[in-house]
Amino acid sequence: MTRSPTDTPDGDAAARDRDSDRRSSGQDKRVFLVVVDDTEEMKVALRFACGRARHTGGRVALLYVLEPNDFQHFMAVGDLMREEARSEAEKLLQRQAAMVQEWAGTMPILFLREGSRHESLMDLIEEEPSISILVLGASTGQGGPGPLVSALTGKLMGKLRIPITVVPGNLSDADVDSIA
Repeated sequence: MTRSPTDTPDGDAAARDRDSDRRSSGQDKRVFLVVVDDTEEMKVALRFACGRARHTGGRVALLYVLEPNDFQHFMAVGDLMREEARSEAEKLLQRQAAMVQEWAGTMPILFLREGSRHESLMDLIEEEPSISILVLGASTGQGGPGPLVSALTGKLMGKLRIPITVVPGNLSDADVDSIA
């Protein structure tokens, strides 16, 4: 069988056309996904992701997951608590988006989901083909690297379609800037 120089090894011309369309539309930029919370290690991971995005022409995406509350006894109270949690999540996402704008020079892609953190993260990665790297900060405390890092580097690792970068949470800004 003779192949032209433009054929992919499996002859998938449609895949080649999709790749060409993505490059011409700017969709081939790396997207560095950071799971947002209020921890110090998340800020280190965010700074690293912003540095990598800035140096590679990529973008940063932020995911905040509202986990269900256990207060289901009175529907009105549960709804009020959910609204307050969503409002706080939106404020946190906006603060982190401002940091991304400052550090990476671009506005991030924002995702706000409800449900289990692990499941929401895995679902988002599968739904969004533009996400190319997951960046997590590892806690340096005695409790280990954190539940998300532990789960994703353990039993969930084989289910991911993208690489994970785990950034030690005790790095200084200068350290992060020098390696990003």
